[in-house]
Amino acid sequence: MLKRAAAIAGVLLLATAGAATASDGHDHELIVGGTLASTTEAPWAIALTNSNSAEATGRYCGAALVSATKLITAAHCMNQPASTYTAIQGRPDLADTSVGRTSGIKSIWVHPGYDHDKNQYDFAVLTLSRPLTGVPVLPLETNPKADRKGAVPTVYGWGDTQDTGPADTLEKLAVPDLGDAACLANKEYTANGYAAATNICAGYPEGGRDACQGDSGGPLVLNGRLLGTVSWGKGCAEPGYPGVYAQISSAAKTLQTQLAR
Repeated sequence: MLKRAAAIAGVLLLATAGAATASDGHDHELIVGGTLASTTEAPWAIALTNSNSAEATGRYCGAALVSATKLITAAHCMNQPASTYTAIQGRPDLADTSVGRTSGIKSIWVHPGYDHDKNQYDFAVLTLSRPLTGVPVLPLETNPKADRKGAVPTVYGWGDTQDTGPADTLEKLAVPDLGDAACLANKEYTANGYAAATNICAGYPEGGRDACQGDSGGPLVLNGRLLGTVSWGKGCAEPGYPGVYAQISSAAKTLQTQLAR
């Protein structure tokens, strides 16, 4: 099971020991099967780059701007010093440094319940060195009933495409909520910690469309609220293996306390 962060010095982050390797013979580039998105429609979508990234643009993870000074991303993305990360807003193509705003990261808080092996509470809150004032932010979804079968949230990210889109460019993908039962029926997913209370199971049973490496921590949005963040899955867009997202409502009170600091 792969966590969906990008590579550091050629090493892909894995959800569990002995998981699949980073290379599978494809030239990966962005969200698989998505469409181009603009930073006007998703101004709160943040690209997290890292100075140790193996990617030329520094691409590493995604995040959501939830206040002028705070981001929510995936805890498993936070394996490097705070000084090595840069938050980028308003730059749909990461190679085009003539546009967008940037900020360093002042501090990193990882959810105390985060379990690397069982993938629970995969959340981190980042405090920006420079506030991103005047940018619309995403409110948190606090109602657990928002994670319901049949809802169709949208995921945003700059991650791998498996040649379905341009490199390092913001894309979006509507991912139907399949309901917890779809992932709980998968023994590999339950063995890797999938839990109805803390995860969202979303995607396409037939495969072909999914979040992927480099999308970790990116926002899953429903009705203008942050429903979840990209967390993990088996491969990318494989039939029978939908995406797993960390469910914001499961940690909303803890996150809100941290955001108020």
